[in-house]
Parts: sequence; C-alpha cells; structure tokens
Amino acid sequence: MPTTRAQLFSYLEKLGIETTTVEHEAVFTVAESEKLHHTLAGGHTKNLFLKDAKGRLYLVVAECHAEIDMKRFHKLIGSARLSFGKPELLQETLGVSPGSVTAFSLVNDRNNRVDVIVDEQLMSFDKIYCHPLINTASTAISADDLLKFMRATGHDPRIMQLDAGVTESISTV
Repeated sequence: MPTTRAQLFSYLEKLGIETTTVEHEAVFTVAESEKLHHTLAGGHTKNLFLKDAKGRLYLVVAECHAEIDMKRFHKLIGSARLSFGKPELLQETLGVSPGSVTAFSLVNDRNNRVDVIVDEQLMSFDKIYCHPLINTASTAISADDLLKFMRATGHDPRIMQLDAGVTESISTV
C-alpha cells in the first residue's frame, strides 16, 4: 500500500523535518500552478518520472521553469535513451498518479528502484514546494531537509545543473 499523506507527515516529523502545507485546487501542469508561485515565495518543482531503454528509472526534481532538452538529457545523466514512465509503473514504484509526481513520493520506493536527479538551481531556494503525494496541496520544506528526506528513504540524489535553456521545455508537475 502506498504511503498516505498523514503517514508522510508523520515520517517527516520523526526525521525532525519541519514543513508547512497550503491547500489549493488540483494543478496538473506548471502553467496551472503559476498563480501559486506568486503567492508562495520559494522554489517550485516540476517532476519527471523517466525510464531509460535499459529499464532504469529516474525521478527528476527540477525548478519549475527549468527547460530540459529531452533529446539530450540522457547524455547529461549517463543513461540510455529516455521516455516518460507509464502510469502503471509510476503507481507501482512511487505510489502516485500522473499529476502528483513529487520528491515526497520517494517514500514509496521501498526497493530503491528509482535514481534521483535534483536540479542545482532548485537547491538555491531557502524554501522548496512539493506536493504531499497529491496535487491539491503544496508543502514547503528547506533545501537541506529535502535532501535529508531523500537520503532517509535510501536515495542518494545527484545534484546537477539541469536547465538546458534550449528547445524542449517540459511542463509537468
């Protein structure tokens, strides 16, 4: 069974991580969440669940406006060609549905099947907003605590400069 939102908050509390959460209408894309960005100061994420041609899984946690060139991104991270993971695989590994992909969903990857890539630019914010396993709320967490959470779930994130500033921009939340 995937972790519930209440269980996630309990886990964060046990780790000594302070968060604040704001409820809002469901948002499925970065464009839909632009209103929130103006009212909630800090870094906002877009999250990509990817699978490479060899079956390796990736969660990319990027600053919401980062432009990621999907045709070249596999070379940047040293993987085979990438595609978006299917909804069934997303549910199986991270316990969330499309539109609710979040760094917090790593709590559900108990077999550590997913490699985590974090945008260096995102880590420059004091406060980072992530969905708490559902896209009807945003939870603020410090950059250091986000990394602490990821490591506590058994994931050692690679922090990299992701914004290609070219061609193909992805607008997925």
